[in-house]
Amino acid sequence: MSYEKQLQVKYEGQKKTLQFLDAHLIQKNCLQQPNSQNQQQLSFPLLPTVPSPVVEGYRNKSTFSVNKGPDGNPKTVGFYIGTGKGHNIVCVHADHLLNLPEKHKQVATYYEQFIQQSPLESCILFHKGGHWREITVRTSTLGDTMAIVYFHPQNLTKDDVQPHKESLVNFFTRGAGAACQLTSLYFQESSMTRSTNEQAPYQLLYGKPHIYEEIQELKFRISPDAFFQVNTFGAEALFKTVKDVSQSDKASTLLDVCCGTGAIGLNLSKDFKKIIGIELIEQAIEDAKYNASLNGILNCHFLAGKAEVILPQLLLPLYASVPHVTVVNPSRAGLHYRVTRAIRNCPSIRKLVYISCKPDGEAMKNFIELCGPPDPQKKLFGNSFVPTLAIPIDMFPHTLHCELIIIFER
Repeated sequence: MSYEKQLQVKYEGQKKTLQFLDAHLIQKNCLQQPNSQNQQQLSFPLLPTVPSPVVEGYRNKSTFSVNKGPDGNPKTVGFYIGTGKGHNIVCVHADHLLNLPEKHKQVATYYEQFIQQSPLESCILFHKGGHWREITVRTSTLGDTMAIVYFHPQNLTKDDVQPHKESLVNFFTRGAGAACQLTSLYFQESSMTRSTNEQAPYQLLYGKPHIYEEIQELKFRISPDAFFQVNTFGAEALFKTVKDVSQSDKASTLLDVCCGTGAIGLNLSKDFKKIIGIELIEQAIEDAKYNASLNGILNCHFLAGKAEVILPQLLLPLYASVPHVTVVNPSRAGLHYRVTRAIRNCPSIRKLVYISCKPDGEAMKNFIELCGPPDPQKKLFGNSFVPTLAIPIDMFPHTLHCELIIIFER
């Protein structure tokens, strides 16, 4: 599919999602029916999809799985096709994928070479044993490459694991894998599918503890488990759009919820009197604080913890303050209910910029909670927000996915 066609398909997909929201809010008498006789007309503008400045090899983070390949080799590194229900899952190499940079493919290829020569088995199903699991590769436009190897210890002791860690380091520093020129090599031992640094510490086996990225003349430090937009050049377009729609009077506070390494807040720091960022992952908050210092930005404050715990407490003293803007950029799971309730019930929040990578999923519940009529049972007492503008941003060329920015105002 041509890229122009991809952008149109994504536009139509976002329009369909927003039509559902529109219809629901009109039914609840929260929006007026558009004057147009066209049933597909939205009650607020949906702008054309903003294209990604780079459409091939744009990903700065990829996680490769380990499983049986089409030839039955259980130490194949790549991505799954098939379904668990169909019992036909196989792992295929990613060499043909346009959205992955060559460096990611190279590291995956050499990791497969390493585990195939290792005496330890791959871990496909936890309860069936095996050790070698996924590998995540992170790169930056500055030339850094971080690899994170995930390992299931099963019944091995720390002393049992140590020789295999040393073998991994030797392979990527003095063996064939040295061709990857890794900046950082991390190792995480865990018996869970996903673990935070607090649950299972990331062990730096080789190189520097962080990689660095630059966006719009700002430099960012990135830890192994910190969130950063996977399309660096697309992130520039995203941040510029957020900046344009925020329209700050420079006397307002910006609340940046799910702030990751602080990229959005730091990029908007000149437009607001104060930035407050909230993020669950402590390593990311450490990065955000470091990034503020690194760039000489003094008006950004970052807090680690659950947004649904921090935000309601944080908003209490803001009830009588000047109007301020909130930006939220949650995962596909959307915002916790207590977060949307805190935002809805804080009258000083006049504008909400919601960035969603899956607006037709759990985020739709957030939209309805924000814009629906007051609901005493759900403790939603504040005036309703109204969607006033939507802008799709293509952060993921060659996939069906798309970021959507929706501006809610009241």
